[in-house]
Amino acid sequence: QVQLVESGGGLVQAGGSLRLSCAASGSIFSINDMRWGRQVPGKQRELVAAITRGGSTNYADSVKGRFTISRDNAKNTVYLQMNSLKPEDTAVYYCNADGVNTARAIANYWGRGTQVTVSS
Repeated sequence: QVQLVESGGGLVQAGGSLRLSCAASGSIFSINDMRWGRQVPGKQRELVAAITRGGSTNYADSVKGRFTISRDNAKNTVYLQMNSLKPEDTAVYYCNADGVNTARAIANYWGRGTQVTVSS
């Protein structure tokens, strides 16, 4: 089994910054694409940013130029640097990864999420 654990959420004023981290652990053979998504109550979860194992990135239009996704393959960890935060960025942020476990089974995994609240 592979587990994803997020950290780094919290309360910040508009215009501020936060850095989220997500570490994968467990029976890992490899972690491939990693992503950050977010969800507010009553709405569908949306993809915020994605990064391949080789470092290619993709962002939602709403966060381009403000958020940066990065990863440390040696640590099986993905980061989300969030700058110039806006109240509309308030959400639970979830880590997602395509992983291969030690039994060579491929699966998609989600973390439990971390709350980000941006006050105006």
